[in-house]
Amino acid sequence: MATNAARTMIAALVATLGMVSLVSANAAAQSTPAHVLIVVGPSKHPPGSHEVLASAKLVKHCLEHADNVRGITAEVVTTWPTDSQLLDRVASVVFSGDRFPGEEMPERDRIMADLPRMMDRCCGLVCYHYATGLTAKHVKPDGDHPLLRWMGGYFATGCPHHKSVAKVFNCAIDPGTGDHPVLRGWKSFSLRDEPYYNNYFGPNGPMPNVTALATSMLPPEEPKRETVAWAVSRADGGRGVGVVMPHFYRNWHDDNLRTLILNGVVWSAKVDVPSDGVRVTLPDLATFEPGAVEPQVKKTP
Repeated sequence: MATNAARTMIAALVATLGMVSLVSANAAAQSTPAHVLIVVGPSKHPPGSHEVLASAKLVKHCLEHADNVRGITAEVVTTWPTDSQLLDRVASVVFSGDRFPGEEMPERDRIMADLPRMMDRCCGLVCYHYATGLTAKHVKPDGDHPLLRWMGGYFATGCPHHKSVAKVFNCAIDPGTGDHPVLRGWKSFSLRDEPYYNNYFGPNGPMPNVTALATSMLPPEEPKRETVAWAVSRADGGRGVGVVMPHFYRNWHDDNLRTLILNGVVWSAKVDVPSDGVRVTLPDLATFEPGAVEPQVKKTP
């Protein structure tokens, strides 16, 4: 019969072995790269603007070659994957396209069936520029759409319930207040772009779980503080980010704008955002094979 001392030693050994197993499991989980799926939807914009495929390739490069972030893999797709095992391991899905690709791609029904399941398991979601957009055919008459919950808000284009605005400006972009991780490592910047404003955050404005990441005084003729990038910490545990820039492909060269977007993707995938933001040595923008780096100049007759 075991003595009290022996029983105590056995109990301590079992507890130690359990702790070792837990640490090993955690280490294994942390060593598994967070996988980001970058989905490219259709676009009809001229060369030098939107460049949805080239910008997706750029984001992939930056995530996998960041100087101060490890543990992220990324892939770019132009059709929605049929591999359920792939979808089950995606840490965050990033959309690039003219309007929200989940509503615009040929696989629309399958995408909009898969996304709720992905969001329910806390997958992140990020849209930039026109991919933040929904039009009347996508939303209910009162403006409701899952993107309102998954991302916290959207650019309402051609919607009867709300009129967001798209115009090209020379504008200043300022970081939001507070200590949100996506705010790390970038500061106010100015550029010529098309930052959508009067974006839609629901009938009563942004929910308490939505954080303004970037603002701008728009429009210049009647300026008021407008939210042009935001983040949501969802009730399901997932994270969403919307950034309504860049319209011009050349603006990916702006360190502050690029850091804002990359920080958002990293945060949405539940990877730690470095204190100085995501840093990457960016190659020439032409590397990613856009139609053009600079926007086409319209010729006057």
